[in-house]
Amino acid sequence: MSKQMSHLDDIPSTPGKFKMEKSPFVHNRLRWHSSLAKLTFWSFIFLGLILIFFFRSPSSNPLPQDPSRRSLRTYNWGGPAWEKRVRSSARVRSHNGISVLVTGAAGFVGTHVSAALKRRGDGVLGLDNFNDYYDPSLKRARQALLERSEVFIVEGDINDSALLRKLFEVVAFTHVMHLAAQAGVRYAMENPGSYVHSNIAGLVSLLEVCKSANPQPAIVWASSSSVYGLNTKVPFSEKDRTDQPASLYAATKKAGEEIAHTYNHIYGLSLTGLRFFTVYGPWGRPDMAYFFFTRDILKGKSIPIFEAANHGTVARDFTYIDDIVKGCLAALDTAEKSTGSGGKKKGPAQLRVYNLGNTSPVPVSDLVSILERLLKVNAKRDIMKLPRNGDVQFTHANISLAQRELGYKPSTDLQTGLKKFVRWYLGYYNGGKKAAG
Repeated sequence: MSKQMSHLDDIPSTPGKFKMEKSPFVHNRLRWHSSLAKLTFWSFIFLGLILIFFFRSPSSNPLPQDPSRRSLRTYNWGGPAWEKRVRSSARVRSHNGISVLVTGAAGFVGTHVSAALKRRGDGVLGLDNFNDYYDPSLKRARQALLERSEVFIVEGDINDSALLRKLFEVVAFTHVMHLAAQAGVRYAMENPGSYVHSNIAGLVSLLEVCKSANPQPAIVWASSSSVYGLNTKVPFSEKDRTDQPASLYAATKKAGEEIAHTYNHIYGLSLTGLRFFTVYGPWGRPDMAYFFFTRDILKGKSIPIFEAANHGTVARDFTYIDDIVKGCLAALDTAEKSTGSGGKKKGPAQLRVYNLGNTSPVPVSDLVSILERLLKVNAKRDIMKLPRNGDVQFTHANISLAQRELGYKPSTDLQTGLKKFVRWYLGYYNGGKKAAG
């Protein structure tokens, strides 16, 4: 965090004008001593002011005030007991298993991926900063869920390079599943800095540590279907243009793909980007429409149903979490080793990007109808124009490449997936008597 400094260069080294006069040598010497004394006096004054400013400056506060950096706070990590937990969690327990660092492990996708890896005997260590973009208690509940599966989540920030380096010193991870990111399209208009901090600076921080690790891990990371932006050709294919983002969130994910290309090209890191299409399901994110629609329908509140121009339908390629997890694990399993060593590239490395969607776009109005039937409550629909805040009219994934190279085959339709989500939601909030916000 930068500290404000006084403009010392604007202050003359000796106050007042120094007038040269014809004087005897002794007068010149006395004048010089007088000027030196004044210079020393004022130097002490300015030094004192600087020290007072420093100790009273808000920048010395260990809790940053800038909301875009709110996740960078002091975390307790390190020590023999901590290292023992890290090693135990990351220990591979199956033949030919892999050791994976999962960033964003207390997030929606991160929790499910971590649990799935652990179930099959892989070593898993989580990393999460538990920020308050949405209710942290939900993240803590996911953390407790993973702890029962013996997955340890280190509390820290991906921009903390010292922490990342320490993790790689303690464990020689074979893979990284990078899911930590600032999510949400609309929030980018309120807090753009958080997206640059997490999605761009955070990715670079991670790749910097990975490039220097020996051995370098293979990296799979979450891009987004949002990169297709204003593209109108459907279904979206990995070969389609992605240079017209409709939101800052999309722009940061597009930037991430270009950054991945750079680190692959220069350092030989094996990198696979996954473009997720509207993931939903149990333990989901409260900022997603299906989640807060459920909450507001149960509370009797009206819910916004967006329409495009000329009453156009707004549709999404809703993808159930279990299908996404299968795609993530397949990407990890097919990832080739990185080719660099000690930050130096030894040969060409794998660079891939895949769509992970469901291939069946569903109008948002149909989503609401399904929720009405499952909740047995009629929704109060508030039809509104699609705002120009980053939302796009539709998403539709072409998954042929993922089918061919990853064996990816989504199998959960929206009706089935929402039924599982509603069962979880009612059990978590009503059964546990929790408030849904």
